[in-house]
Amino acid sequence: MFGIRIDVRISHRLDGGIGSDAKGSLTFGGNVTQNNVREAISRRTLLKGIAGGAATLVGGEILAACGATALKGTGGSSNAGVINIGYVSPQTGALAGFATPDNFILKLIRESAAFSKGITKGGKTYHFNIIEADSQSDPNRASEVTKNLILQNHVDLVVTSSAPETANPVADVCEAQGVPCVATVVPWEAWYFGRGAKPGTTFTYTTMFFFGTAEFGKCFEPMWNRIHSQLNTDKVIACMWPNDSDGNAFRASWPALIKQAGYTYVDGGAYQDGQTDYTTMISQFKAANCDYYTNAPLPPDFNTFWKQASQQGFKPKLATVAKVLLFPADTVALGSLVNNIATDAWWTPYHPYRSSLDGSSAKALADSFQTSTGQQWTQSLGSTYSLFEVAFEAFKSASDPHDAKEVAAQLRNMSLQSICGPLNFAAGPVPGVAIIEPVGVQWKPGKDYPWSMYVVDNSANSAVPINGTLEPTNT
Repeated sequence: MFGIRIDVRISHRLDGGIGSDAKGSLTFGGNVTQNNVREAISRRTLLKGIAGGAATLVGGEILAACGATALKGTGGSSNAGVINIGYVSPQTGALAGFATPDNFILKLIRESAAFSKGITKGGKTYHFNIIEADSQSDPNRASEVTKNLILQNHVDLVVTSSAPETANPVADVCEAQGVPCVATVVPWEAWYFGRGAKPGTTFTYTTMFFFGTAEFGKCFEPMWNRIHSQLNTDKVIACMWPNDSDGNAFRASWPALIKQAGYTYVDGGAYQDGQTDYTTMISQFKAANCDYYTNAPLPPDFNTFWKQASQQGFKPKLATVAKVLLFPADTVALGSLVNNIATDAWWTPYHPYRSSLDGSSAKALADSFQTSTGQQWTQSLGSTYSLFEVAFEAFKSASDPHDAKEVAAQLRNMSLQSICGPLNFAAGPVPGVAIIEPVGVQWKPGKDYPWSMYVVDNSANSAVPINGTLEPTNT
């Protein structure tokens, strides 16, 4: 077998953006190496992993012809003094609202004392390198960029956020490749069962923190009960569950939860993401006298549904929505129709928690974001920040930050006080999953911004103070 050596310039972003370059090399022969690769990788596996982008070549065109993706960052486990962390989020596409604070958080983390100074083990200092990638809100793209991070950048850990469309394929690739991974902002059932896990089983390399359908219930049910006490409603709940990982997780667990709470369950049907006409579903909800509405759709789908519902006269007394209307940008498309829609909040400036990296408060993080960007705070500030708190703690606790199994074990057994609150990955509900408790919030006219999120129910997390009054979505 002949060998070919190709020099490559590696640019700043996995999604092909332009930035400062770092030189590296690839040698094609019986196996592929880049500097001292962690392990031999076959040519076919490498090409599958890096398909979908373009690289700048020095002295040859072979990689461009094969579709190599441009990269951000240098080092990796081939550089013993560098810890590479990959970050995958939906910076574009239908779920881009989740990634609004990415640039701010990544700059803040890179400049923090913890990450800029690195960690010292056995007299040796390890420096951190964070490599970001855009999933484009597409599961296939999420898989592709994660393979790039692992096979080209040799990341020691991947952190990822924002719905099963990104978090699940990222975790699947990491589990298959033996690379530690931490995910957040995805219901744990959609992440766990949606990836084919069975009760009693556990993943070796992949972990996550967020909450699940039971916690949504603990957040939403008290608000239903309070509105029922105010208005003596028909206790019938319209449920809008798509045929995807989130929707199927709710469909599997919520009929029993709703019945146990004393309400009647009405399922609008397992529709496909991207549906544009919801007339049949709306008619079903109206015929059943549904005074409550809950969901877990993609944001554009909910916007279409909610406008059609208003036009067709479906105006539930209380809407408690999941996966949508989590961020200020989501309110723009609906305008006044967003008034008093309730949702869950896993992080706000009112949360009493502090950073494990520097002790700063949740309010300080939100204020800094607003001052730096001119944008309204968003709750993904806290969850994205905490991904890097967890990553830092795992590497700090491991004796060898390049030992994937040891770092993964640190993640599965970690107990950490974070800016999102206490995170206990060993406590479950399944190994490697840490639960954070949400609060109930409503969108109301704001003082400094058109619409603001107010905490109206803290039944699930009394540590967070209430600063708004629960009101009907429609009367």
